[in-house]
Amino acid sequence: MSALDRVKWPSDLRNLSVDELEQVAADARERHIDVVSHIGGHFGASLGVADLTVALHHVFDTPRDKLVWDTGHQGYIHKILTGRNDRFPTIRQHGGLAPFLSRKESEYDTFGAGHAATSISAALGMAAGRDVMGRDEKVVAIIGDGAMSCGLAYEALNNAGHTERDLIVVLNDNDMSIAPNVGAMNKYLTTMITNPVYNRVRSEVKSLLQRAPRRLGDVVEAVAGKMEDGMKGFLVPGMIFEELGFRYVGPVDGHDMGTLVDTFRRVEGMGGPILVHVLTQKGKGYGPAEENPVKWHAASPFDKISGIGKKKAGGLPRYQKVFGEGLTDLGREDPRVVAITAAMPGGTSTGTFAGTFPERFFDVGIAEGHAATFAAGLATQGVRPVVAIYSTFLQRGFDGIVHDVALQELPVVFCLDRAGIAGEDGPTHHGALDLSYMLCIPNMTVTAPKDGSEMLALLRLGIAYDEGPFSIRWPRDAVPAEVPHVSAVPDVRYGSWEVLRHGSDVAILALGTMVLPALEAAEALAEDGIDATVVNCRFVKPYDRGVLARVLSEHDALLMVEEGTITNGFGAYLAREILDDPGLPVPTVMETHGIPDQFIEHGPRKVLLRELELDAPGIEARARNLIRREPRSSLESA
Repeated sequence: MSALDRVKWPSDLRNLSVDELEQVAADARERHIDVVSHIGGHFGASLGVADLTVALHHVFDTPRDKLVWDTGHQGYIHKILTGRNDRFPTIRQHGGLAPFLSRKESEYDTFGAGHAATSISAALGMAAGRDVMGRDEKVVAIIGDGAMSCGLAYEALNNAGHTERDLIVVLNDNDMSIAPNVGAMNKYLTTMITNPVYNRVRSEVKSLLQRAPRRLGDVVEAVAGKMEDGMKGFLVPGMIFEELGFRYVGPVDGHDMGTLVDTFRRVEGMGGPILVHVLTQKGKGYGPAEENPVKWHAASPFDKISGIGKKKAGGLPRYQKVFGEGLTDLGREDPRVVAITAAMPGGTSTGTFAGTFPERFFDVGIAEGHAATFAAGLATQGVRPVVAIYSTFLQRGFDGIVHDVALQELPVVFCLDRAGIAGEDGPTHHGALDLSYMLCIPNMTVTAPKDGSEMLALLRLGIAYDEGPFSIRWPRDAVPAEVPHVSAVPDVRYGSWEVLRHGSDVAILALGTMVLPALEAAEALAEDGIDATVVNCRFVKPYDRGVLARVLSEHDALLMVEEGTITNGFGAYLAREILDDPGLPVPTVMETHGIPDQFIEHGPRKVLLRELELDAPGIEARARNLIRREPRSSLESA
């Protein structure tokens, strides 16, 4: 029986010795490695915080005390220790455990975490709510794994540090970028500044100074402050946090269970805003992940012993790879082209461009709003910025896109990876909203290619476009067909649609990833004598009014299909244009078909698309139902 078998809930940790806690952490790591090697998932970050997670649940009275995790990559060990070990092999699987933290899943998941740097803001809100309600539980935010590159973290620190509210922030520093390696001096400082006697004396001295005559008190306090600041500036690598109003504790060795437990016990008894700086190693406990933490941030199924992936080689490349290579080729043709990403050079394949043009590549960190405004600044200088960010993350840069790019009609190309259904990463990562939020922005060109070749054609066109921002979206998927070199890809005329199949019974206006399934659906309909027109509506804004007018004049039934939310999306936008334009015929029946107005859970992309009827059989069924309906003039949606 392993030590982990004795732990179903955090309360089971509270009576264990340090040696026993170390064994639980080791067993939890092994469990994590076993499961992820079979099913894939986020990997290195949770291995790095195994000891930290065990120590936090040992010291703090969870779930009464609140642990607020940042970027749910860190949360796998937390799930194992909070009643979900038996279901852990279902993580990221359809109908299984959520890939990140979810309030619906467990009372121990105090705040949903899929995007970075939310923990301190949320924890401060919880602490304020606790105080309003007259309670006294502890609130602990655990931030790290790159999240400190996001400005939201500093906004929260700035606010929290000046409230004097009881709040603990744990900085999981797995890059060792803020402080030097842990040593005897650091351990000594940590012990000293968390010592209850030291803190009681400090508080009493502060109280004494406040009661002293004003002039004398000011002089003594100023001298004491300068002495303390001087020593900290020389010895303590946490002055930035002290200046923000936090008591700084650390650095602490995040793999020394005894030190972690002792530190958190001391901190638990302290008041006010406190930051505990914990140094961890990403991938701790698995050799390949320790050696290459970037590669092992997330993993597909792999052989546990060798670390070699189990997926079969071959097959068509993903959109992101085609994009990265195409962008690099376009960069060779046009020296004005630069690439920008927000901490995702691998995920967006902008790293390919960076390898060839390092001086023209900018990774701004987890700072999507900054990325948009930074791109705007570049564009004012005649540069052609290509901003590649996941659809769901670019939501964070909305104001920069509106105020700094579109309002000034600057030529910035926004490339939205993971648009539509993102698969196993779930609702925090599905890119369901970008069509809606891009369509509402004046001066924005909105496009969606049907395949990899068209994506490159639109990218080339976007770089050449002078009259404002240009957006292109693509899915987390393999391209549906071989893609030639960008030089051999035919041009796409700005604002043009493409009629791929002519029919008379129903017109299917398909966007992006829905074009090829719509063609399949049309072929299936033809077998039953139903003749369908299929149009590739690659430009949403501006749309091809000429093609639309012809299609409307020839059909009574219109089905608009998109891999995006139906709320204010492609179909809704086009329906409004049809109804508002007196020169366009109004079809007898028309319907929008896309992602419903709800958050979609995690699961394999193909499975989720099938459930949403966003595949060939689903589109076929919608078209059949549409032409069987009684005539009606109102727009229907589903």
